[in-house]
Amino acid sequence: MALVKLIADSGATKTEWCLLSKGRKKTIFTQGISPYFLNTEQIRQLILKELLPKLKGIVVNEVYYYGTGCINPRNANLVKKALTQVFEKAKIHVTHDVMGAAKALCGHEKGIACILGTGSSSCYYNGRTIGTARTGLGYVLGDEGSGAFLGKKVIQYYLYNTFDEDLRARFDLTFSTNSVEILENVYKKPLPNRYLAGFAIFLAQNRGHYMIENIIEDGLNEFFFTHLCKYKEVWKLPVHFVGSVSYGFRDVLKQLCSQYEFELGKVLKNPMEGLVEYHS
Repeated sequence: MALVKLIADSGATKTEWCLLSKGRKKTIFTQGISPYFLNTEQIRQLILKELLPKLKGIVVNEVYYYGTGCINPRNANLVKKALTQVFEKAKIHVTHDVMGAAKALCGHEKGIACILGTGSSSCYYNGRTIGTARTGLGYVLGDEGSGAFLGKKVIQYYLYNTFDEDLRARFDLTFSTNSVEILENVYKKPLPNRYLAGFAIFLAQNRGHYMIENIIEDGLNEFFFTHLCKYKEVWKLPVHFVGSVSYGFRDVLKQLCSQYEFELGKVLKNPMEGLVEYHS
């Protein structure tokens, strides 16, 4: 009997699940699962409410979960416990999103794998395991080049009144918010990283303006300088990227790779296609 596999690519904003059964694929989306913000019971309830009804009673044999924050063993165990409680008969594999990106981007080849989504991270992958990883310091101290990092810059430009009149008017039209509401969301409400990343869309919507281009290029350059340049292998191997920020600003990544003399590899919006290929 064919094994039924469930693959999860989980970020802070959303989780993509892919059910593999008898050569068929079924994709399901739920909200993001960050073990820094959710405990075991909250994760279990989220899966029971948003995922399980869409599986329609299918018995899953194996779960391959690649998630944000799971490079921390305590977080990985927290997620594994929740999955084990839901999928009692399945073999559960939990690892971090960096490994997921590496497998999706590099397959069984050597390369540098980078995630630029709500957060950011990178690693050197030797074709089997991760040799070196730079997973960042989270949205407060790090996550250079990420959606949260870029979104924070957008908010700073707005609140410090750095935007010109035209951009400020566009911002007001797009978000209909104010300084009180912004600060409340950032400092008092849950999931501030996801909230910050929501402002990065403003950059994608207003390409061509010099201030917008400066924010994008400076933010991505921070990632190149702070992280990629620290890998001794980076000038010898392709550098691959995955994530919404990577895909949305792939032209800037190409430009920066040229400046740094890196070989640009794959740029994917999300890793699921590569993970399905890897686990098939």
